Amino acid sequence: MLAMDPIDHARAKLKEVFGFEDFLDGQEDVIGEILSGRDGSVVMPTGGGKSLCYQLPALCREGVTLVVSPLIALMKDQVDALEERGVAVTLINSTLSWPEQRERLEGMKNGAYQLVYIAPERFRAGSFMEALRDVKIEMVAIDEAHCLSQWGHDFRPDYMRLGKALEDLGRPQCVALTATATPIVRDDIRGVLKLREPFETISGFERPNLSFTITAVEKVTQKYARLKKVLSEHKTGIVYCATRKKVEEVAETIHSWGLKCVAYHGGMSDQERERTQNSFISREADIAVATNAFGMGIDRSDVRFVVHFEIPGSVEAYYQEAGRAGRDGEASFCELLFNYADTRTQEFFIDGVNPGAGMIRDVYQYFLNEADENYEVHRTLDDIKGAIGAKNGMAIGAALGSLLRGRWVERFDIEGSRAKGTRLLQPEVLAKDLTIDEAALEEKERRDREKLEKMVQLCYANTCRQQWVLEYFGEEDAPICGSCDVCRGEESSERRAPTDEEDLVVRKFLSGVARMSRRTATGWEGIFGRGRIIQMLVGSKSQDILRTRLHELKTYGLLKDSGTAYLNALARSLNDGGLIVTQMGEYPLVTLTARGDQVMRGKTSYALEWPGSEGISKTSDDGVELKDMGFDGRLYDRLKDVRTRLAKAAQVPAYVVFSNETLEHLARLRPKTMDAGLLVKGIGEAKAEKYLEPFLKVIREVDEGD
Repeated sequence: MLAMDPIDHARAKLKEVFGFEDFLDGQEDVIGEILSGRDGSVVMPTGGGKSLCYQLPALCREGVTLVVSPLIALMKDQVDALEERGVAVTLINSTLSWPEQRERLEGMKNGAYQLVYIAPERFRAGSFMEALRDVKIEMVAIDEAHCLSQWGHDFRPDYMRLGKALEDLGRPQCVALTATATPIVRDDIRGVLKLREPFETISGFERPNLSFTITAVEKVTQKYARLKKVLSEHKTGIVYCATRKKVEEVAETIHSWGLKCVAYHGGMSDQERERTQNSFISREADIAVATNAFGMGIDRSDVRFVVHFEIPGSVEAYYQEAGRAGRDGEASFCELLFNYADTRTQEFFIDGVNPGAGMIRDVYQYFLNEADENYEVHRTLDDIKGAIGAKNGMAIGAALGSLLRGRWVERFDIEGSRAKGTRLLQPEVLAKDLTIDEAALEEKERRDREKLEKMVQLCYANTCRQQWVLEYFGEEDAPICGSCDVCRGEESSERRAPTDEEDLVVRKFLSGVARMSRRTATGWEGIFGRGRIIQMLVGSKSQDILRTRLHELKTYGLLKDSGTAYLNALARSLNDGGLIVTQMGEYPLVTLTARGDQVMRGKTSYALEWPGSEGISKTSDDGVELKDMGFDGRLYDRLKDVRTRLAKAAQVPAYVVFSNETLEHLARLRPKTMDAGLLVKGIGEAKAEKYLEPFLKVIREVDEGD
């Protein structure tokens, strides 16, 4: 009797254990390669069935498959799901005592398990590695393998030990899997693990069922207005926030709208996070507000939306988090609420995870100064932060991590306390003599800042969102999606590069902002608000200008021919385009962004949604006259809402109703009758008859003080 072909055996197991009739796209090829015994690297988008690619081969073989997984919650979800299907599976992580771990290791030796999920930090322990030597390990599957690379968006230092661990285990077959990895990250994965003639499968990053939208917002109130609309339309999903504080604020606001949601962040206990996650998975709550760890491996397929309340730190993080929507293949919506000022939070995180050699030596010197006769220090990270005068507490933890990886110190449990102490391992070594690869530290920080800059570029891009992301991940000739905000023509139809004349005006404006700002080591710091800057540029002789001696600046009166109405509208476009930013505080101060500084110097290209430049005064044959009354931003926003509603009802792109330029003219000229509306650029008789009246109604309401 002929033996069953390995892939047919796998297909039979697929139906027997998981109840599926056949593989998803891409799975069969990956499983076939794994069953052949080769090392491999697998990139498969979220929702593509990545986990099954290593689970199924494990069930077709003798011996144990180790699965390295970075999160306890992720591990537990997968183990629980497999146990329900009757699979012999367990996990080993820091939540278990050493006797419990030893019991499970004994089970592995005796063939009690086919799959064992392991946290990467377990490989630190010599006793754990020694115990594994007696286990028949068939394969090591490394999930979320982008954690191996310091250029990945979620680098985990414990993953760096896995290459050596594989050697110590006798080099079993190794397969690394991730949903998002740029070419440089894929190179790192192969190099760190020393994969042997590996196969590489990239199933593609395209998610055709997802519609991506990036909405520029100036104020938090606008964010909440958009969020409320998304929740009402899409019901079930995840709202990602950058900080714990923002998670709590957003969750509280959603509760105030009468909607049930759960909040999830790193400040909660393990039990609270597990309870929150289970509440969302079991559909007790349909909305989760969370920091970025939430959702990794979440087995809920009907997530209809993902909203990013603030900009993430990288394209990889954004796409992975957005990809948690629509895992069932149904149409789902992803929206990023973009305000350039939010990049400061990500810059704070970058500063925190890149402490620099000086900070590392300062922390080490603190340990040398404070160590007792046993070379131990019983101090918290907050104590260290205060003692050395550090501004960013995250940097203390990152510096400690560097010292741990260099084996200069180790951490230990303080008896009778939940806190941990630090023990010097080489107390004879002075801080100045620490061996630190400063070039590597600087390169990592440069890469982290570059990733944030790429994320900002995506927000400003005037091309298909999904196409831009696919090209970022190395896909050539990526197709346009047809469903993102750019493809729908909602926001970007009027964005274009400047003419020479417009570029000169912009650079003069930015030069004026620079003259009225303070240059610091990290960039520009605002001193004046938008109104005062524009007064200076048009050559105002007001007492405020003269008293502060702004009339003595070289840029004074530089744009007097442009007029305050146009410059106010231009300032709005520059803000939306990420060239200037308003620093919110007691007084809103305007300053240049790094990109604005480059544009001012003529060192980079840009595109904006340009305000109309005419000094408009129009008269019809019937004597109807319109005059430019100045740009009204609030009216413009209301007109955009009308356009969105009409476009949705007519099932056409927004620009088919009226272009952004036409809306701006409406917000300047404020016509109240059909005859007056026909004088506005971009409005012909056919469009006026079909669409104009709702816009006129809003203008009349605004002018009547409604």
